[in-house]
Amino acid sequence: MAVKIRLRRMGAKKAPFYRIVVADSRFPRDGRFIEELGYYDPMKEPSEVKVDPEKAREWIRNGAQPTDTVKALFKKHGVL
Repeated sequence: MAVKIRLRRMGAKKAPFYRIVVADSRFPRDGRFIEELGYYDPMKEPSEVKVDPEKAREWIRNGAQPTDTVKALFKKHGVL
């Protein structure tokens, strides 16, 4: 089971809101997930990110691979 930390799109059309989730890579982007770690709101100025760093580090330690976008968000907010 390849586990990824990725964004799950929520919100209305042309008003995206994302949840940062841990999911099996075989599941659809907005489908089933294992655990929710936080959220990312790019529509606010400046963009708003809230992440549980302890859970994120634990999942990465256990082998979950963050996507490029999530990795950039984690670096920007001191999780990685």
